[in-house]
Amino acid sequence: MSNQPKKIKVLFRLRSLEMGGVPRVVLDLLRNLPKDKFDFTLMLNLYQGELIKEIPTDIKLIVVEKGKEQMNSNSFVQKLQLVWRRLKLEVYDKFPSILYKIKVPEKYDIEVSPGYAEFDMVLNSPDKKSRKIGWFHTDVGYDKDQQRVLSRIEKMKRFDFMIFGSKQTRQVIDDLYQVTYPKSTVIYNVIKVDEVLKKAELFEYSYETDLPVFSSMGRLHHRKGYHTLMKVHKRLLDDGYNHKIAVIGGGNEMENLINQRKELNVEDSFLLLDSQTNPYPYIKASDYFILPTQSESYPLVIGEVMCMRKPIISTNVGGIAEMIDDGVDGILIQYNEDEMYESMKSFMTNHDLVQKIIEGTANAYNKFDEKEIYRQVSEVFEQQYQIKLENERG
Repeated sequence: MSNQPKKIKVLFRLRSLEMGGVPRVVLDLLRNLPKDKFDFTLMLNLYQGELIKEIPTDIKLIVVEKGKEQMNSNSFVQKLQLVWRRLKLEVYDKFPSILYKIKVPEKYDIEVSPGYAEFDMVLNSPDKKSRKIGWFHTDVGYDKDQQRVLSRIEKMKRFDFMIFGSKQTRQVIDDLYQVTYPKSTVIYNVIKVDEVLKKAELFEYSYETDLPVFSSMGRLHHRKGYHTLMKVHKRLLDDGYNHKIAVIGGGNEMENLINQRKELNVEDSFLLLDSQTNPYPYIKASDYFILPTQSESYPLVIGEVMCMRKPIISTNVGGIAEMIDDGVDGILIQYNEDEMYESMKSFMTNHDLVQKIIEGTANAYNKFDEKEIYRQVSEVFEQQYQIKLENERG
């Protein structure tokens, strides 16, 4: 008879695998958490998204409904398929016991909701014995929809345990809504340092200029602050501080930024490079990095760029102050034009400051230790499993 300890059965729920922070975090955990301790299943509502091909082959997969990519190419037939798919998903939402009866053959020790999009899926699971773990990465301070925020805050209370993506993410709920989560912890998302450094070397890129270049990377959304960065860029140029800015990322703000760029006449110096499969050679080719965002939780790009030894200017929002030691390995500023202007000017004119920050990034590699994060997640799962066993023993 085998004396091998029983593996802890963990079910991760996800809506789909469209490119985004939460699916990337889940796939990384599925690849790297210890398989001798855990037996993982990934359950997708929709088998669709760019990250489908990155599902680890040794993970059990449950697919609730086909993705658009697997449907009929005839547009009329596809419309019918989509309507039928939506009806089935609505039934499953309303009657999760039917979904679990048809699609979920096993019982799990732990069910995980990796983001707020999956809260209801996990909380409504008909398995009353499994431990429910929720994950939250969002700064509620910037959500104008109070009702939505309150609904999420209430749902988080119903989980057996909550994991927050940064200290600030958890703290701001206490500050604004006086709600605390005694059964919770903070675990940062993994920053794949070695992977980033390798990708940065995959090809050479050149901005073909002798001017200093600031790079930036993020979704083009109004609250990411690129419209403000462009105004500051124009002010600096008008005051004789010649430089270029390269923004890597796509999104619904692209058209507005293209129009603003035309109005300000900075089409040659404010580069909009759209999304790139591998953005790191573009960052490597720049002199500095700037993140002008109004709201953020724990942006992986800060850790990635710091490990590339680039001097960083970032707004002090969300959990960024937990990543950057101000004045040591980066500069933190408030989200306003004057502070952005002064910090960019000082990078272009104060060589000693830039040198000091580059030297300060020497410890970045140890700051973002992925093994420690996998250990923390494993520990949470193991503790919740022990609680489940104790409950069963009564």
